[in-house]
Amino acid sequence: MQEISFRNDILPLKDKLYRLAFRITLDSAEAEDVVQDTMIRVWNKRDEWAQYESIEAYCMTVARNLAIDRSEKMDARNAELTPEVQDVPDALNPYEQLAQNEQINLIHRLLNELPEKQRTIMQLRDIEGKGYKEIADVLQITEEQVKVNLFRGRQKIKQRYTEIEDYGL
Repeated sequence: MQEISFRNDILPLKDKLYRLAFRITLDSAEAEDVVQDTMIRVWNKRDEWAQYESIEAYCMTVARNLAIDRSEKMDARNAELTPEVQDVPDALNPYEQLAQNEQINLIHRLLNELPEKQRTIMQLRDIEGKGYKEIADVLQITEEQVKVNLFRGRQKIKQRYTEIEDYGL
């Protein structure tokens, strides 16, 4: 087993941890605090790093648990996620830019309406590009549960998006 370095192996995970924490807490400051607390907890467990199969999965699990604890305390689940700044090509005219921004806002709103587990799984799979096994390890569920929750979350977003686009609901 290779030697794990905080600087080379754990510190580069801070952006992924932030995105995961932000997706759960829906608050930038809280997500930053979660990342900081995660780094402290991981550092304090440095003697145990060698026993972990994936230090990244361990870090993600710690961050997820801390973010859930913080969001429950702050009751942040009722807040809306603000969409990140989008890179819009210059070729779009103002109407197309407005339409694209409205679609992105709608998808963010629909994503925030999902249950926490589905929202987290979609974040890890579709945005972070994690594999089913890695997501299962982070969330401490089976790969089949990951696939089912991912499918249901995508279906719910697709269904609601179609309803809103077709019927204006």
